[in-house]
Amino acid sequence: MQTTFPGDSTNSASGNAASPAPAIASVDAPVRQPPKLVALGDSVVYGYGDPELGGWAERLRRRWMGQGLMPNSCSVAPVLYNLGVRGDGVIQVTKRLEAEFAQRGELRNQTPDGIILSVGVNDSAQLGRVGGRNYLSFERFEVAIAQLLEQSQRLAPVYFVGMTPVSEAKMPFMDCFYYNHEQQRRYKEATRKACESRRIPYLDLFEQWVSRGELWCEARLCADGLHPNTQGHDEILQAVLAWDAIRDLEGMGIA
Repeated sequence: MQTTFPGDSTNSASGNAASPAPAIASVDAPVRQPPKLVALGDSVVYGYGDPELGGWAERLRRRWMGQGLMPNSCSVAPVLYNLGVRGDGVIQVTKRLEAEFAQRGELRNQTPDGIILSVGVNDSAQLGRVGGRNYLSFERFEVAIAQLLEQSQRLAPVYFVGMTPVSEAKMPFMDCFYYNHEQQRRYKEATRKACESRRIPYLDLFEQWVSRGELWCEARLCADGLHPNTQGHDEILQAVLAWDAIRDLEGMGIA
């Protein structure tokens, strides 16, 4: 004898099989989009000095792309656009910031989710001789870095990767630009304080490198004494990856 339950279409008299229950529509979880970031700055962002892997920003881009291509990955790795330009200073980066940023949201009406900045060493160079005028005067630099940070913050969260120390013994660069630690530290500190007052994370590579000694630094610079070499770019990458501000981005998705 068959038992008939409420709503059961089975006919106990005829013994006909019950009709299949209607399928329940599945609700897909929202697709998480990878956070998109742009890295703007000078030749070190561009990757000059690292012919093997293209510099620290390119290495970071490849790392994140590799994570995103891993099958069955639970994380959504960031997408990074390298927008470094050789020779750029703060004013040049500020001039191209909004146009570069607006073109890299990928989806219609979207913009990137973060901005990595690394610039300032070119502004600190003294011209023609040690003690000559700076490429960009310190007073103008303080105004310009504030403008860059504020303009960037209006667009997206900002992360600042500081400059690395040069080899003073190998100056001048291109027979004209005299970089030195005194001026680097002066411009670096102005940048760090400007970031701190705006709650922008700042990675102080200059002090990290100097603390390890002259010979350590020399081994990580190109023959020109200005640009990090392949080993130097790897050191920058490792510092960036260990930085809490960037670690929080890895695996973060935008719903």
